[in-house]
Amino acid sequence: MSASTRSTPTTGGEEHESFVQRRFTSRLHEPRTAALLGTWLGVAFGTCFLTGVASHLVQHPTWWTTWPTRPVSLYAITQGVHVATGLASIPLLLAKLWTVYPRLFAWPPVSGVLNALERGSLLVLVGGSVMQLVTGLANISLWYPWPFFFTTTHFWTSWLVIGALLVHVATKLVVARAHLGRGRPREEGAGPDRRRFLTGVVLAAGAVTVATVGQTLHLLRPVSLLAPRVATVGPQGLPVNKSAVSAGVEQAAAEPGYELAVDGAAPFTLTRADLQAMEQHTEDLPIACVEGWNALGTWTGVRVRDLLERAGWDGTSDVRVESIQTGSRYSSSLLPAGHARDPRTLLALQLGGEELALDHGYPCRLIAPTLPGVMQTKWVARLAPVTSGATA
Repeated sequence: MSASTRSTPTTGGEEHESFVQRRFTSRLHEPRTAALLGTWLGVAFGTCFLTGVASHLVQHPTWWTTWPTRPVSLYAITQGVHVATGLASIPLLLAKLWTVYPRLFAWPPVSGVLNALERGSLLVLVGGSVMQLVTGLANISLWYPWPFFFTTTHFWTSWLVIGALLVHVATKLVVARAHLGRGRPREEGAGPDRRRFLTGVVLAAGAVTVATVGQTLHLLRPVSLLAPRVATVGPQGLPVNKSAVSAGVEQAAAEPGYELAVDGAAPFTLTRADLQAMEQHTEDLPIACVEGWNALGTWTGVRVRDLLERAGWDGTSDVRVESIQTGSRYSSSLLPAGHARDPRTLLALQLGGEELALDHGYPCRLIAPTLPGVMQTKWVARLAPVTSGATA
């Protein structure tokens, strides 16, 4: 056979590469598009992560963290940003995965130590990201089809995701910077225009955000058609996550013999009539929940610090707020000392000038600035300062 007619042998890798090139012809499966989407997704993930850590530390404080009492809407803002960036990340992640998925067919699967590290981090990053966004979306809809406790799992998985993201960025930084610095590459291959694709992704992320962020930013309520909560729908014009019936307190909370116990050096008990006879204070404070929604209410009641000081509280210890409700993870909360001292922290007896509805915590409930709704204990039965060394 002559040299002119002899076929050139090919390796398995070359054949595989040829197959990939024939199968994935869109010009959108290229590094610059992936780098741009990765940058946007990294910003969204980073913001979502930081605000999520803040939310976790509010609910599970450590000895080295404090949460301020001003501005009163601080938690509403941070958690609203957390949910909004999480929702915006969904179309960004889908677009990013579509852009890079041909690389899943790379051959050989691992070409070196650095490549192995990159692909291993991708496994954690993609799997963890999908889990975080899917479970987060279910959480804001109050749907929990899994056996694990969402809050703890969500928090620790976020650390795995952000760690994998940092590893991925470290392994791809040089390549990404090179492609981002080259400008737009020549348009080759079949498929939609790159600029239109990226514009569509941005519009999709923006539309998802606008269609839900009205539960946080009230000016956008009229266009937030996908918001899981309407902040004006519920008893006395405010939403509730857990009703008195679902909490199992409907009968106990309405008991005429109700008494509030206040522990301390000089403990005492008060009936609801006793609480009503005390000096009343009115504050405009939001209820802000982990699902991202918030609603402003006008609350009237007794200052918590007045009750605690009457029992001999020295103003330095945190306070355990216990509910009539039992058997629930949120049947009590830890009120930080700074919030207990704050004059705007109340045991509320009224909402909007009306007697507190049963679903909002009758006979009385905690309402404090900058705390999430799960810490604003309803159907309060006891205030108990936490002594040094006691388990919080």
